Amino acid sequence: MRSSEDQAAGLRRIVGAAPVKVMAVASGKGGVGKTHVAVNLAVALAESGRATMLLDADLGLANVDVLLGLRPAASLEQVFDGELPLEEVVVEGPSGLKIVPASSGVSRLAGLSPREIHGLVAAFSSLPLDVEALVVDTATGIGGAVLGFCGAAHEVVVVVCDEPASITDAYAVVKLASRERGVRRFQILCNRVRNTSHGRALFEKLRAVCDRFLDVSLVHFGSVPEDPALHRAVRLQKAVVESFPSSPSGRAFKELAGRADKWVVPESCAGRPVFFLERTLAAARAAPACGSA
Repeated sequence: MRSSEDQAAGLRRIVGAAPVKVMAVASGKGGVGKTHVAVNLAVALAESGRATMLLDADLGLANVDVLLGLRPAASLEQVFDGELPLEEVVVEGPSGLKIVPASSGVSRLAGLSPREIHGLVAAFSSLPLDVEALVVDTATGIGGAVLGFCGAAHEVVVVVCDEPASITDAYAVVKLASRERGVRRFQILCNRVRNTSHGRALFEKLRAVCDRFLDVSLVHFGSVPEDPALHRAVRLQKAVVESFPSSPSGRAFKELAGRADKWVVPESCAGRPVFFLERTLAAARAAPACGSA
């Protein structure tokens, strides 16, 4: 008779991989560095040895490919048009990072229906690729697609900087994602701060207003300092963790990736459509029960 460990390994081979950690990166306000965070977090995870995928989910104004100097031949536009399967639009970025590019300037993609968003989320479960972590770069704001992708992730990273509009709009993201999508925990990343104390103070400012009006849990994911190296990396069309790994922001993103790598994939998804759902459920069924021989 096969041991429970052998059964678990066999089932995981059938579904293609162990559970995938899915993190959606969001921000209420544009210009706070959300896409830079998503790109550098994904590259840092890939550099650490994790099989990582980055989904450009800013479907109408995509720019992940621009930040990384890529020129993909196809994108999610062809997937939604039924011309290509999802796996055929995946391109490779730095350190083996797998990237699902979107299109810029395509209004139809910017206004996808909830059913289409659900279909895209479900399509990831059948990807014949080895993936351990998925970073989702959502669009800016509080649109239906943003909330849908946040609800389909295991962790939601909200990027905020020390500006009144950024704090107000970050609160709006937390409020709507919790009330409309059932998200109860948010990882707050404080960007462009002077130092760690400044980042902690900014986090406490946002947490104070959320504690007062919302039933949610906010976690201080960490801070990224204002850093000229990040701007130089943008001009080079590279991630700062790749081009200037010893810079303040490069080191910060590596630390954040280390923390994200320790997040645990929940076994229950409370009936929500979630990225790589079948892999999560299969791994949960395959895991030996507590106390089993």
